[in-house]
Amino acid sequence: MSVPPAPAPAPRSAAVHRFGRWQLLRLLGKSARSMAWRVADPASGQELVIVLPRVQPAGAAALERWQQQARQAARLSHPRLAAVVDMGVQDGWPYVVHDPRDDATLAERMGSAGMPGPDAAALAQQALQGLAFAHEAGLAHHDVQPFLMLVSDDGQLRVAGLGVAGERGGRTGDAVQADPSGRQAQRAAAERDLTATGVMLHGMLVGTPALDEPDVGLVVDRLPPLGRDVVRLPRQTTQRIAEPLRVIVDRATNRQERQRYRSARTLLRALEGWLQAEGVAAASLMSLLGERLRTAGVLPSVEGAAARLARVATMEGERTHELAEVVLEDFALSFELLRLANGAQSRSAGSAPVLTVRRAIAMQGLVGVRRAAQTLREWPGPLDEAEAARLAALLERVRLAAHTALALRPAGYDGEVVYLLTVLQNLGRLVLHHHFADEAQQVARLMQPAPSPRPGEPEDPGMSEEAAAFAVLGFDIDALGQAAARHCGFDETVLKMIQPLPLATPVRGPDGDDDLLRATASCANEAVDALMQPPAKVPAALQRVVQRYGRLLGFGLRELQEALRGDARLTESMPLTQPAPLAEAGPPPMAALRRPSASRPGEAR
Repeated sequence: MSVPPAPAPAPRSAAVHRFGRWQLLRLLGKSARSMAWRVADPASGQELVIVLPRVQPAGAAALERWQQQARQAARLSHPRLAAVVDMGVQDGWPYVVHDPRDDATLAERMGSAGMPGPDAAALAQQALQGLAFAHEAGLAHHDVQPFLMLVSDDGQLRVAGLGVAGERGGRTGDAVQADPSGRQAQRAAAERDLTATGVMLHGMLVGTPALDEPDVGLVVDRLPPLGRDVVRLPRQTTQRIAEPLRVIVDRATNRQERQRYRSARTLLRALEGWLQAEGVAAASLMSLLGERLRTAGVLPSVEGAAARLARVATMEGERTHELAEVVLEDFALSFELLRLANGAQSRSAGSAPVLTVRRAIAMQGLVGVRRAAQTLREWPGPLDEAEAARLAALLERVRLAAHTALALRPAGYDGEVVYLLTVLQNLGRLVLHHHFADEAQQVARLMQPAPSPRPGEPEDPGMSEEAAAFAVLGFDIDALGQAAARHCGFDETVLKMIQPLPLATPVRGPDGDDDLLRATASCANEAVDALMQPPAKVPAALQRVVQRYGRLLGFGLRELQEALRGDARLTESMPLTQPAPLAEAGPPPMAALRRPSASRPGEAR
């Protein structure tokens, strides 16, 4: 990370100003609630940083509360919190002292052109590590400001002045009586710290203070619910701001309080996720997912897996397609079989990935199916009852989309390929609900609309799924699915087909079979998403699906509605798999992706 060099110290004035025994060298910064000075200790000759509140505590009791909180803060030890080397009271003014080492303040290092996104996010990430530690110890900062962030030449940040500003306005007798434990006040102060961090990060990226106000605390006061101003990153900036980072920062300062971050750890995870994905995306996400996928698999085996395994054990000598029908009932088992088959296939030079369960069974045999089934976690894996219910509902939604794709697929295309591609386009959602259940809930909450705070005005819309994922994870759900698909051994051709078509881009005529298969899966998934809208919005949402895909795939609204009634009748009339002996090695790898001849309708790799 490149950090701008600290400016040269300003020449010292001939006049000597003092605060007690300290010689004041220069003002580092001030806000409505605190100030920081560079000072010299005549006894040691060492330069230090002294931080004071802007308003003296009112009376002995308030001063005692301030000192108690300062002592509590000084006891905290964390690499991202500047250690307190001294504290005291001078002429009624309490203060704390930090050793700045050779660090400059963030305010001194910020240039007018703004910082590159990764550099700004890395600094904010470090500040949040310190703030999270303090919040979990029951303390808030109360005045997050760039002049209270000490940054070394190699980009290491420490937060200074923890708790110096004290509680906003002090706690009155009524407030203490209403909140005797102080937990509500502490939670509100911690959330204010996060909003202030977002405002500070906004200024770091743009190069100028938000609302042209250098005091971060005053900017926070101008945001709802106290004010009516809006702080959002401009579209035109000197430094390019990646869209996920933009969403994260704008969520931190969102005009809707309900959309803002409530926990430093949540904002920290979002920035960490984006920084990982911003590196080498696939490698970073695989690093994030790798251990989880190895220990817990892509998904837990669905309910009834034991009975299914017993059924498989009795199918010795059955044909591949009959065994595949049983395996396809369990996505976890299907993914594990494909992973094992692709692992074996990758060892053969020039071999294409395996995309159908029946081809995987032909390669692995019944013994391979049993071995794969025995490695799966039983339902519901690490999930609690509520999380398992949400994953089960998503699995049913994905199955509906897969059966809808079967009904809408153009004539002559292999059913299992279409089915699995539709499922794989949901792989990111499935992995999110299995491995990141808390984050999945946050994403869902951010997508919910809220009633307007003022009568007669439209409701406040929720975020899109993509924006909500950016705000929570730091990367989109599709990237999560791509990383899991790589874990299953799929190549770039398949990875492209399992990327849903962008909603903001019109659907064009396909360049080949791969594009047509991708469009079929995307259409089915968008149609099921449309069903998840509030009832009044479903007809218009379905009509948009027809407008996007109807001409390409040859259906109208009535045909789409019939396809969405997908149930067991679909699999009876359109079997997923095609007959092939268990021992048969299968057709050439690319056969599934080419329109078959009339005499061989639906061979698949």
